[in-house]
Amino acid sequence: QVQLVESGGGLVQPGGSLRLSCAASGFTLANYAIGWFRQAPGKEREGISYISNSDGSTYYADSVKGRFTISRDNAKNTVYLQMNSLKPEDTAVYYCAADPWATGWHSIFDYWGQGTQVTVSS
Repeated sequence: QVQLVESGGGLVQPGGSLRLSCAASGFTLANYAIGWFRQAPGKEREGISYISNSDGSTYYADSVKGRFTISRDNAKNTVYLQMNSLKPEDTAVYYCAADPWATGWHSIFDYWGQGTQVTVSS
């Protein structure tokens, strides 16, 4: 069964850090491009980070650039999103998505996780 499962969300104070994980089962994540997305209440889903399956290149939305880092651990079939210097406006449900042909977060992704809640509040 093909599945993506996010974990690592939670409540954190402004300025804090969290590391989200996106674990795959049923397929080899290294062969897929990965996008991280988030959706805050009342807002549209936005793409925030992407890692290529061809050359490992990474991209970030301006809103998270310099604070978030996407990475892969192929041995664990997992992709991570390290989030530092978190702000209240980072509060959202975070999703990972995988697709073998995606070239950015504007692409159509085949597989999606169920999401993990991140709340940044004092």
